[in-house]
Amino acid sequence: MRIDVVSIFPEYLAPLDLSLVGKARQSGLVDITVHDLRDWTSDRHRTVDDTPVGGGAGMVMRADVWGRALDEVLQPGATLVIPTPSGRTFNQREAEDLARRERIVFACGRYEGIDGRVARHYRGADYHVEELSIGDYVLNGGEVATLAMIEAIARLVPGMVGNPESLVEESHGAAGLLEYPVFTRPTTWRGLDVPEILLSGHHANIERWRRDEALERTAQLRPDLIAALAKSQGLSARDLRALSDAGFENPS
Repeated sequence: MRIDVVSIFPEYLAPLDLSLVGKARQSGLVDITVHDLRDWTSDRHRTVDDTPVGGGAGMVMRADVWGRALDEVLQPGATLVIPTPSGRTFNQREAEDLARRERIVFACGRYEGIDGRVARHYRGADYHVEELSIGDYVLNGGEVATLAMIEAIARLVPGMVGNPESLVEESHGAAGLLEYPVFTRPTTWRGLDVPEILLSGHHANIERWRRDEALERTAQLRPDLIAALAKSQGLSARDLRALSDAGFENPS
């Protein structure tokens, strides 16, 4: 997979050299290149923005500068991702979809955002253009959102995570539930003990306990996910009994 990031603050993307993403980058599993948008400016002040047409507060990033940058960075078949609070919500399904793309370019906006003609133009030029938001709040720029999305996407690339089964059980994974609580040694800490069943060695009972804990946690924190599972017939009679025992109504 090839990922390009265009930003006026390329140093903001330094965390991409850390942790699993950094290791994948060093090994060549994921090719990540960060570009400075100002390299495509044409004046001595390296100007990337101007006042909004029609008036209003703030500044808008110029289409001509972005156009020169993206004409060079985008390649046929690439996906252009524009982080924006007005975009579609990025979630695990979006991450899974983008992880199947061969090349992604992130355009990090600043100020009041990127001139709206940029997304429109590249859609018209037959590129996949995704305007995505990581939540219902506003950041100073697209770099933080880009870091979050790249980590979510890259960890799904085969070979990135040591044990692929962990991708199934984790929150928002294929199981459709929030992950159960996890523990390690020491088994007793400050008067709190690891649940006895996890020390039993009985794998079927441990698996069932974890499933029940995931169901209870999801019902408490994200009942919408439980409802979605019930609708898709992803809840067994045993699951429904576990929810009932935990004090939650039958979601079906």
